[in-house]
Amino acid sequence: MRRFLRDNGLSLCMLAIFLAAIVGQSFAGWAANNEELIGHSRPAIGYGQFVSSSAFLVDVAENWQSEFLQFFVFIFATIWLIQRGSPESKKPGNAGVETDEQQLVGEYARPDSPRWAKMRGLRGWLYANSLLITMGAIFLLSWFAQSLGGMVQMNEENAEHAAAAVDWVGYVSSPDFWNRTLQNWQSEFLAVGAMVAFTIYLRQRGSSESKPVGVPHATSSEEAE
Repeated sequence: MRRFLRDNGLSLCMLAIFLAAIVGQSFAGWAANNEELIGHSRPAIGYGQFVSSSAFLVDVAENWQSEFLQFFVFIFATIWLIQRGSPESKKPGNAGVETDEQQLVGEYARPDSPRWAKMRGLRGWLYANSLLITMGAIFLLSWFAQSLGGMVQMNEENAEHAAAAVDWVGYVSSPDFWNRTLQNWQSEFLAVGAMVAFTIYLRQRGSSESKPVGVPHATSSEEAE
C-alpha cells in the first residue's frame, strides 16, 4: 500500500482535491439555491433533489467541457506548434507526429512496449491517438450535458415567467449558452498560454513542469537533456 501511494501520489492528490471541491460545490450550491428559492417565497429543496437538478448539472458540465477542450486543443497544438524555450513544447525542428522509430511503434516497439503500440492498422492508430480521442470525447459529452442542463434550466425559468419554451437548437444558439460557455473558454486558454510563456523565463526547482533552474531561457527541456 505504501508503494502504491508513493507511485500514484500525484493522481491520488488531484483526485482527493477534485472530490473535496465537488462535494463542497454541491453543498454551497444547494445553500445558495435554497436562499434564492426562499427569497422568492418558494419552499427549499433537499440536497438529493439539488444534486440531481439541471442547475447543478449545468454548473458542473460547463466547467468540465472547458477543461477538457483546453487539454484537447493543447495536446493537438503541441504536435505541430513550437514555443522555443518552453518545457511545454518540443524543441524546434521536431514538429509533427514523428517517425515510427522515434515513437517506438510497430517494428520499432520495445519488448516492454504496450501491446497495441506493436500493432499496425486501426488498432495501432487508435492507440497512437488515444489521448486526443479520449479528451475530445469527454469534451463533447460534457458540452452536450451542459447544453441539455442549460436548456432545462432556461425552460424552467421561462415557465415561471409565462414565456415560451425553447428547444435544444434554440438554446445552443442563444446568448445565454454562449455567455456561459465562452467565459469558461477564455479563462482556460489564458491559463494555458500563460503557463507556456511563463515557463520560458520562470523556474520551479524540482517540478517536471519547469526546466532546470540553470537552463538558458531559449533552451527547451528536450535540448537541455
